[in-house]
Amino acid sequence: MAKRTEAVEPAPAVRLPALTDVASLAGVSHMTVSRVINETGPVRAETREKVLAAIEELGYRPNSTARALATGRSRNLGVVALDSTLFGPASTLFGVEHAAREAGYGISIASVSDPRRDSIAAAVESLRRQAVEGVVVIAPHVVAKPALRAAPGGVPMVAVADTDRASIPVISVDQRDGARQVTEHLLGLGHRTVWHVAGPADWLEARAREQAWRRTLKRHDAEPPPVLRGDWSPRSGYEAGRELAGERGITAVFVANDQMALGLLRAFAEAGRSVPGEVHVAGFDDVPEAAFFNPPLTTVRQDFIEVGRRTFGLLQEQIEGAAPPARSLVPAELVVRESTGG
Repeated sequence: MAKRTEAVEPAPAVRLPALTDVASLAGVSHMTVSRVINETGPVRAETREKVLAAIEELGYRPNSTARALATGRSRNLGVVALDSTLFGPASTLFGVEHAAREAGYGISIASVSDPRRDSIAAAVESLRRQAVEGVVVIAPHVVAKPALRAAPGGVPMVAVADTDRASIPVISVDQRDGARQVTEHLLGLGHRTVWHVAGPADWLEARAREQAWRRTLKRHDAEPPPVLRGDWSPRSGYEAGRELAGERGITAVFVANDQMALGLLRAFAEAGRSVPGEVHVAGFDDVPEAAFFNPPLTTVRQDFIEVGRRTFGLLQEQIEGAAPPARSLVPAELVVRESTGG
């Protein structure tokens, strides 16, 4: 009589550790892990040891040499990252890495502190020497525009930037529509005008938000007040808030990012200006902490995972020989919370 055997259940698929897992375990940034792996920049000995220990513990393998030899493809993408310690660029970097990982690609990161044309070109060339199949440039600065207009050829490229003047495909969240939505929301609450704490003048996104705020006010026959400017930090928002809190005629403020809004809310509270009782305040980004500000902050959500997915899609189209659209916009979403009475 034949011996009966029971079917064996297949083992569940195991997700391989990613660069982000190494960064999380080591308590460092994506860029630091990349520098250690690729030996592309200075890293403190203590930090290097933490990263190497995390790589060993997780069993992370940063490249697929065998697959590259067999297929002639590296399955690796490069990212040129500028100011990736800030929420927007860092979240964009995470979104691109997430999309690439889901598609079976690895990521190599080249950090650039000076966004001039020759610096970006040098970073792209460095990544090309690592046999990447395509390059993403995260370029939030105005001074990066000439580099995007004269991007080096020889490798598929996509820029995450708020500009329509580039020689390569570009993608961004619709900054202007996001600023329009939040400004119209505040005007719709009955305010005669809306004050604005803008971001740095040399950032493309700060310029786009400020321009849309100004145009929206004029379209509704409201006079744009003088602009206050910060550097994206809570401290600069706090300083702007101290200046605005003494003006009793100010009833609505649109702050260009949530971190500056946090500082502004602190200054208003210290001055005895009730939000939302006397003043309505809104930000931009929808950082994870925004729902827990005091009061919870009305803001504009940027879907960085979607930005990453679309960026990877545009790059993949080029890798496969197609011609992607020159400009892509990801919708912005207004999130209403208690800081505007929501």
